[in-house]
Amino acid sequence: MDREQLKTRLKSLLVEGLKLDTVRPQDIQDGEPIFVEGLGLDSIDALELVVLIEEHFRVVIPDEEVGKLAFASINALADYIIAHAPPSP
Repeated sequence: MDREQLKTRLKSLLVEGLKLDTVRPQDIQDGEPIFVEGLGLDSIDALELVVLIEEHFRVVIPDEEVGKLAFASINALADYIIAHAPPSP
């Protein structure tokens, strides 16, 4: 999966996994913040998102500091997954 496909998949995962009924995946901007001023997500959403990312991409978000960097935007999350995903068999 290339970076653009990954970003599209992440947007869909956000909308479906967090049940963002008023947001369409195509409306999420790649560089906009995911939390607070961006999509308005809160700390409970953050925990749910960590679980979704770890389950779908087998990528570990080890702590809050790493999470802040990884979840800065869709671009940042895609870059984090690409850098930390285990190799495909």
